[in-house]
Amino acid sequence: MKVTNESQNVHALLNVAVVGHTNTGKTSLIRTMLRSTQFGEIEDAAGTTRHVERATIYAGNEAILNLHDTPGIEDAHALQKQLKTISARNSSQSTAEVLEEFVASISIDDPLEQEAKVIRQVLRSDVLLYIIDVREPVLEKYLIEIEILSKAMKPIIPVFNFIAEHTEELATWRKKLAAFNIHASLEFDTVAFSFEAEKRLYQKIQSLVELHYDKLQKLINHRAKVWDQLCLSAAKRIADLIVSVACHRESKHSQSDNTVNTAAQKLKDFVRKAEQRCLQDLLAIFNFSEKDIALQKIPVSNGQWQIDLFAPGVLKAYGLDVGSAALKGAAAGAGIDLMVGGLSLGAASAFGAIAGTGWSTFKRYGKEIKAKIQGTQWLCADENTLQILFLRQQQLLSKLMHRGHAAYHIDQINTVTASATEKLPSDWSSMISTLQQNPAWQKPSAARNQNPLYQAIETKLINTLLGNG
Repeated sequence: MKVTNESQNVHALLNVAVVGHTNTGKTSLIRTMLRSTQFGEIEDAAGTTRHVERATIYAGNEAILNLHDTPGIEDAHALQKQLKTISARNSSQSTAEVLEEFVASISIDDPLEQEAKVIRQVLRSDVLLYIIDVREPVLEKYLIEIEILSKAMKPIIPVFNFIAEHTEELATWRKKLAAFNIHASLEFDTVAFSFEAEKRLYQKIQSLVELHYDKLQKLINHRAKVWDQLCLSAAKRIADLIVSVACHRESKHSQSDNTVNTAAQKLKDFVRKAEQRCLQDLLAIFNFSEKDIALQKIPVSNGQWQIDLFAPGVLKAYGLDVGSAALKGAAAGAGIDLMVGGLSLGAASAFGAIAGTGWSTFKRYGKEIKAKIQGTQWLCADENTLQILFLRQQQLLSKLMHRGHAAYHIDQINTVTASATEKLPSDWSSMISTLQQNPAWQKPSAARNQNPLYQAIETKLINTLLGNG
């Protein structure tokens, strides 16, 4: 992304002007399309953007189009009056020529200087995106703006912003625009992001500017590929978290309470840190930072989990009411009684089990068998803990995939619940049991990654996270 002022020669590419009244979300739209929180300035106040800024969108290394962020039109009535005065002096002028004369007549510090900046960029652009905040009533000034912009004889695509929970208002706006014979509108919420909505935006532009059709198709294909890769990378990162935690073990001696407590605390610390690292990686994958993330319905603020995985009530919040354990949060861990060849290595049958395992099994589990005989046991994260861990990441991934880079508000949520959209993979218990019996899978290796059983588990985790399972 490159950001410049309006003075540079940008005529070689498709030029798209983002226009509209002040504070409707013009800069927000560009941030979302750029996947960046760094473009422009966003405040909950009118007139934040004072100059035209440009950002270039690429498909790989190839520049495809320029987005121009324009100031808001603040005095549509005065602008309309001035244009009527110019038109009355020369009735033979086209509407576009009237706009050209208006721009040429405005000097620095003129009350309509800001409007002139907008019109100047409109005349230089190929397509106009008119941003509408549907929460606002359909006032006369907005209709005047659309009428004025139409004088430039450029294709206009109304973009409805902040549409969540405003269905009736959206219908009103559509009806009003139909009176101007404008029907090719688009719903694009810059806060509640949808990749499909972004794709449709490019397709609508594509239908209006045939000359740039192929380049826009290249951009659509590139963006789709990148988006799929982002989502897959995030799902793989979460699968790696589940695997690493499920395979992790802390050793304890069966005859010492101190080692049991120490192992349990170490296990909790390991799980907390592993989840926090995963959170940071997911933010980075989607180009969010600790400064601008604040997720609705997810106990995350400023890049930190706000509700501890082991906090009281977490089990119950996720529908895991398991008696008194529900009041204690996720369990510290569960003891592992290593299964080899279908036989439990309990103290009474340890030697018998070893005798029947065969050399290949002993080679694989030799150290653990020896430790077991010597009275060592292991703690691992129990199934409830892993279930909550998975559901939390599933919620987080869904939120990141639908969060626009213009979202800057903070929704402080103090409780967390699993929604109906989150689900566990089929054969969840069997998968967890398999992972717990293969501690060597905790870290990536050629042997692990090529193991068909591991591959099946990873694939099922990923497909469930992406809604493909």
